[in-house]
Amino acid sequence: MLVIGIDPGTASTGYGLVRQSSPEGNLEAIAYGVIKTPAALSDSQRLLLLNQELKMLIDLHRPQSGAVEKLFFQRNTKTAMAVGQARGVILMSLAHAGLEAAEYTPIEVKLAVSGYGAADKRQMQQMVRVLLGLKELPRPDDAADALAVAICHLHSYRLKTMESG
Repeated sequence: MLVIGIDPGTASTGYGLVRQSSPEGNLEAIAYGVIKTPAALSDSQRLLLLNQELKMLIDLHRPQSGAVEKLFFQRNTKTAMAVGQARGVILMSLAHAGLEAAEYTPIEVKLAVSGYGAADKRQMQQMVRVLLGLKELPRPDDAADALAVAICHLHSYRLKTMESG
């Protein structure tokens, strides 16, 4: 199964496409990166650009499922609102493509990827690198986070399938 993981943001949205390449659960990174929206654009134009870029990625790779990091409390209300708006566009884009959108908190992602809910950024990047067999740490951070969200979803899906089978 091919999953698109997304780490939402208005200025920079990370994406990672991860495929489970064997019944044993081996994982493979297909593509990852960030969608950047210029600060000079209006909020609505930035969100439209995010939607267009996601649509192109989904059309190109044809994932079977999507996973998005849930919004967690932030002290900066303006930032939280912007991330919330980006999440809305992302969820809409996935739904428009006919994809289910699983949502995971940062702690759920950390537990699924590293086994430790308080893992730091470097530990997470290292685990993503190992799990995907990458030669280097995935960069930028938003892309590494998105790969972690996709890995979390694949692990969660695999566990649910084992429990029901």
